[in-house]
Amino acid sequence: MNKTVKPVAFYLPQYHQVEENSLWWGKGFTEWTNVARAKPNFWEHYQPHVPKDLGFYDLSNVEVMREQAKMAELYGLYGFCFYFYWFNGRRILETPLNNYIQSNIDFPFCFCWANENWTRTWDGLDKEILLKQNHNPEDDLNLIRYLIPIFKDDRYIKVDGKPMFVVYRVDLFPDIKQTVKIWREEAKKAGFEDIHLCAVQFYGIDDPTQWGFDAAIEFPPHKFINPENKPVNMPQIANPNFSGGIVDYPKVVSQALQARSKDYIWYRGIVPSWDNTARRQDNPHLIINSSPNLYRFWLRYIVQYSEDAYLEENRFVFINAWNEWGEGCHLEPDLKNGNAYLEATAKALQKLDFDLNEFISYTALTNSEMKIFVEEYNKAISLSVLYAQENRNLNLKLHDKTSRAYFVKNSIKEKLKNYPKMYKLTRAIYLKVRGK
Repeated sequence: MNKTVKPVAFYLPQYHQVEENSLWWGKGFTEWTNVARAKPNFWEHYQPHVPKDLGFYDLSNVEVMREQAKMAELYGLYGFCFYFYWFNGRRILETPLNNYIQSNIDFPFCFCWANENWTRTWDGLDKEILLKQNHNPEDDLNLIRYLIPIFKDDRYIKVDGKPMFVVYRVDLFPDIKQTVKIWREEAKKAGFEDIHLCAVQFYGIDDPTQWGFDAAIEFPPHKFINPENKPVNMPQIANPNFSGGIVDYPKVVSQALQARSKDYIWYRGIVPSWDNTARRQDNPHLIINSSPNLYRFWLRYIVQYSEDAYLEENRFVFINAWNEWGEGCHLEPDLKNGNAYLEATAKALQKLDFDLNEFISYTALTNSEMKIFVEEYNKAISLSVLYAQENRNLNLKLHDKTSRAYFVKNSIKEKLKNYPKMYKLTRAIYLKVRGK
């Protein structure tokens, strides 16, 4: 099993009853309420998504989380990134996270602060605010002081000893750099060398250093659901009220392979599938033509990318998600695919050989082009392994942290020069997939 790349799955703690959800959506509401009532919008539209192994579980039972952690570890995941909800000192959906922290479940975790307002998005009333987020310096201080005892948990994910804290929308803060200053000062007062701040790449958020953060997290489907990625053959919609958007998974993979190296620490992200019909029946965003094999192809690529571009402490890959059932993106087994996405994850992490024909079939390559593609892809992977070995040898000589940080930042700039064949290859596939 691959031990150098650390795959972390985003984790939604919505699957239990809370007073607020019962008040807003009806007694007993949980995310499962949305999941179970989803209906297909077109022929062969996979809805609803029905869980297989753990059923419609209740996350107020910590033993469910124990089973999830065992399953995740078995298939090679490194940890969970729990969504954390904080509204000026008021927490919500906190029971599963509190239970996990108080348990002896031996599986790493970190927090992603979902710092948006809560609105009535699910029934289309996006402007009606249920819980308002009011960012201010006093709350910034209260939040970090609340989190520091959690950061000290041995299971909490750290980068070179610094606790990793993910923020979903850095653009919502009135003065994010002042917020960062407060957080870093408090972390140092608590005995940490610093805090490792990660910004989710929401729309308009790219370089994390512009916000005072240390790293960015690629977050499909953000920036992947766009007109260029529409399928060539659109499904015939049966729902007369449908006004959603549909994109093609092979084109999404193609776009991901086109991504060029960054001048900042960039944790690559991946999504096994996406379909939020359960939350927005008539106007969902969904990705069609996804499959475990295409997901494995994509993950295998970014595993190699991460190994090649970074020192071991920065080799994180983020998977969206472990259990976003209402958005149709989950590694957890369902009735349709069983354990296939978990098995694909394990095989990609082990870097086992696999058949590329499923992806290639979507590109309409000729037999001779297909042969060249497979040969060149395998060569590129082999070359990147050699580059990674060279980097590791160089890393052994870089003992002080200043030199290592410089190397990480500047090696990313140089990496594109090491991928001339891969870049040309993926560019050709990119154009083929789009019919250009």
